[in-house]
Amino acid sequence: MKLQTETQYITDVAIIGAGPVGLFTIFECGMVGLKCHIIDSLEDIGGQCTALYPEKPIYDIPGLPAVQAADLIANLEKQAAPYEPIYHLGQSVVGLEKQNNDTYTLTTSKGTSINAKAVIIAAGAGAFGPNRPPLEGLEHFEGTSIFYAIRNKQQFAEKDIVIAGGGDSALDWAIALEPIARSVTIVHRRAKFRGAPDSVTKLHELAEAQKIKLQTPYQLSALEGEQDTGQIKNVIVSDLDGNQETLKADALLCFFGLATSLGVIANWGLDIEKKELKIDQQTSQTSVEGIYAVGDIATYPKKLRLILTGFAEAAHAAHSIYDRVYPDTPLHFEYSTTKGVG
Repeated sequence: MKLQTETQYITDVAIIGAGPVGLFTIFECGMVGLKCHIIDSLEDIGGQCTALYPEKPIYDIPGLPAVQAADLIANLEKQAAPYEPIYHLGQSVVGLEKQNNDTYTLTTSKGTSINAKAVIIAAGAGAFGPNRPPLEGLEHFEGTSIFYAIRNKQQFAEKDIVIAGGGDSALDWAIALEPIARSVTIVHRRAKFRGAPDSVTKLHELAEAQKIKLQTPYQLSALEGEQDTGQIKNVIVSDLDGNQETLKADALLCFFGLATSLGVIANWGLDIEKKELKIDQQTSQTSVEGIYAVGDIATYPKKLRLILTGFAEAAHAAHSIYDRVYPDTPLHFEYSTTKGVG
């Protein structure tokens, strides 16, 4: 990985966000001869795949029946590497200015200046952090026995695990931890889960086999444990009538989604709908010429929020930007099977 060594740069494309779609955007730009710089506020590439669930299995990548998030990021980095991208990590974009020659100058929180012929926003849901449950004393246990992400699932081997949430992350981790944990209980305020149909089916199969306990409809109510050591002992849950039950727990995993913010992107005059950027589906361009958006931050009618959808949007953006950068040079594009980089 090539990291920044200077403070001022000129490039074809500046990519904001080094998650999976941002990394694949480097490859798609490279395939048409465009050089890229990538900015991300995190200290490492991978976005949520690295920061929140590196060991979570991902099932919708073509050709890979299942792949751990961290492995997907490693492969995407390797795929992009031949095109020599420059990464600006641990810094966020704080300014954007359009120049007279229709290029853009981005400035970062570390004083880096990047002049680019086009900007691609691949910032996922924007800057993010976990939604925390309103439990008294929560902060004493966070990072020791209460977690919002899993970086090493082996730390939960032979432990009693309580998982709170009803979406894909809660379901996927309940299924993944069942073989190694002493017990897994999933707490959700509804009897119906919001995860992918296949995951919901697997969860109910494990519950019927008494390998996972479903505590529904319940919600978190209180914690019991040793605050000085950060170790919980029990999780108290309550049903809709206020009846309580005590669940033995060595660890509580909370998956209530993310609190997100567009940050300075919200001030760039882009057409925004519910914290997402409206784009032209054919080009991935936003309402501002020369600024594109791909991945979860981009929206259009009937958009599917899948990684592979973001990959396709990256390809559209790269080809559109080529026409912007080289308007008088036709692109004789070949299939990647004949133009790949080894």
